[in-house]
Amino acid sequence: MTYSLGFDWLWGGAGALAYGAGMTLLLIACTTGFGIVLSVFGAAARRSRFGWLRRAVGVYVEVIRNTPFLVQLFFIFFGLPSLGVHLNPVTAAILAMTLNMAAYTTEVVGAGLDAIPKGQSEAALALGLKPRHVFFKVVLPQALKIIFPALTSQIVIMMLESAVVSQISVRELAQEADLLQARTFRSFETYLVVTMIYLAMSATLRRLLIAGGRRFLGAGIS
Repeated sequence: MTYSLGFDWLWGGAGALAYGAGMTLLLIACTTGFGIVLSVFGAAARRSRFGWLRRAVGVYVEVIRNTPFLVQLFFIFFGLPSLGVHLNPVTAAILAMTLNMAAYTTEVVGAGLDAIPKGQSEAALALGLKPRHVFFKVVLPQALKIIFPALTSQIVIMMLESAVVSQISVRELAQEADLLQARTFRSFETYLVVTMIYLAMSATLRRLLIAGGRRFLGAGIS
């Protein structure tokens, strides 16, 4: 049995793939912004003097890290409506991705915070800086520089995992690929092209993040 490769469909499907890739990038952009902010506050909360706050964040991190992302997504999109909370597919996808990413990056940010010598915080406080200024202006920038490679990898991984949100009909790249192969019956070619697109997006995103890290966090980012 011989199989003849055919890419004639690509001209007609390029627009759909471009739309899907754009939606994937939009999802990861929103997730990265919300997720990093949430993880910074989560890491700070885990080091709070309030025991109940440390425990609450700890439970959240453990629940998210020890359950499948697909189940989390279904719980938000299909489960919350039972409680009267109705979200459209894109909003549900961003929420699920943000909560998932933040649980992992909370630990990453926390490791960076723990790596900063306590003497720096004590010196800044002795100079009259308020605790919040010490955290955001002295400790956090140094921590982000330390953890930036791990943070970059987590963002790229989350972008690749965004393919799961096709299960709730978000028209990102994987969903557009499913629709295209169903119309063209060219599964091999469709998923080959989509694989190359994901590869290009991952490599480009990693390079952009590294360049941004060098620009805003200084030298030493690689």
